Amino acid sequence: MRSRLKKLFIVGFYVIIDVIFIILAFQLVLLLRPQTVAFKVWSKSIFSAADPYRMLFMAWTMLTVFFHYTHGLYQTRREQQETLEIWEVIKSTSIATLLVIVLTFLLRIQDFPRSVMILNAVTMIFFCSLWRVVKKIIVGYLVTNGYNNFNTLIVGAGKTGLALADAIHQHPTLGLRIKGFLDDHKTEKYGSLPILGKLNSFHQVIQREFIQQVYITVYPDHQCFIKLLEIAREEGLAVRVIPQGYEYMSQEFIKFNIGLIPILEYTNLNVNYHQRLKRLFDFVVSLLLLMLLSSLFIILAILIKLDSPGPVFYLSRRYGCYGRMFNMYKFRSMVTNADDLLHELRHKNEVDGPIFKIKKDPRITPFGAFLRKYSLDELPQILNVFKGDMSLVGPRPFPISQLEKEDLRQLKRLGIRPGITGLWQIRGRSDVSFEKLLRWDIWYIKNWSFWLDVYILFQTFPVVLKGKGAY
Repeated sequence: MRSRLKKLFIVGFYVIIDVIFIILAFQLVLLLRPQTVAFKVWSKSIFSAADPYRMLFMAWTMLTVFFHYTHGLYQTRREQQETLEIWEVIKSTSIATLLVIVLTFLLRIQDFPRSVMILNAVTMIFFCSLWRVVKKIIVGYLVTNGYNNFNTLIVGAGKTGLALADAIHQHPTLGLRIKGFLDDHKTEKYGSLPILGKLNSFHQVIQREFIQQVYITVYPDHQCFIKLLEIAREEGLAVRVIPQGYEYMSQEFIKFNIGLIPILEYTNLNVNYHQRLKRLFDFVVSLLLLMLLSSLFIILAILIKLDSPGPVFYLSRRYGCYGRMFNMYKFRSMVTNADDLLHELRHKNEVDGPIFKIKKDPRITPFGAFLRKYSLDELPQILNVFKGDMSLVGPRPFPISQLEKEDLRQLKRLGIRPGITGLWQIRGRSDVSFEKLLRWDIWYIKNWSFWLDVYILFQTFPVVLKGKGAY
């Protein structure tokens, strides 16, 4: 009962602060733009009878408070990052503002200044975010100095349990005081943290050590897990469970229900977000390159037609992202029946793995040798990047006939869009072994960053100009 009253007090206190700052935001905006309203802002409150928009301001305030509540902004969540809390403020304030705009339309309030509407929303977001950042700093200071700390028990002293203990020690603002571990197989201390017993002594330990929070990192079987949950529920303790395979998931996961069944979706929101930024960068750069290189495309097309009979472009069927097939464009550098002659040359392959390459390929045309030496035959792939089949930087797409689906390492390369250039291009090109190519591609996928792409792009130019390893 006392805990419930304490929570209600905190919620009420936070609501009052929000209301004060929301009113302050309204008043400040009107003071900055007094000519836009029909009453004296300096001497009258926005809720006074002199303000013809007072009902709208009241509705706006109540809607903002309501959506702040539904977005969990009246809770003290020590684990939540400031940026996430600010994002919730932005979302809830924006929803409230959109509803106010709808109200002004339905009630036909035509004289309400649009500039005030926008400035109010921005100022509300600023003030409501600012005081939450200050609150986070104050609460962090108090908790670090011992205020409202929680006695914590970690079930499992294995790799995950020890990693969790280290993470808790590195974040003193969480206010978690680790009393020790429960583990069926370990008896030694981990630093200053003792093994308090086995899992079957869970009930006695939480009572003896006055445990307030429990983290389960491992359990031997389903029945043991259920028993731990039942004991914790009887004692009024919340149990937090480390998801199995957490090391393979991102910092975020999605929780939802199918019927009554709760589901945790292991996803990588950060990677998906970064890949969208990567796609935007590819689109803009490829568009600029297509415009800048259009004259060079025409010149090369004419020279290819003069060099040998056949089409200007060669379409190679490749596997793209998630195994989707696409036509990869290249300037034709071989005779038109090159694919038919391939089986006669298989025994001369000079590279390992499923890729076929020989330095003096008799199918290459005279001008084609020049195109390949300086990778000019790859330029039409900028169109693939523009269309979204490829990226400027990424794993090189293998021809369908050369991809081994039984090799998991090759399939991992299909997790992102293939690229025109990559680590293999700047580290030897065709002289690189197939084994190294796979390792570099997988390393690139796991360690991708925007600046890594920029580095690879800048390193590609001198390598291409030297013509080393290209055939």
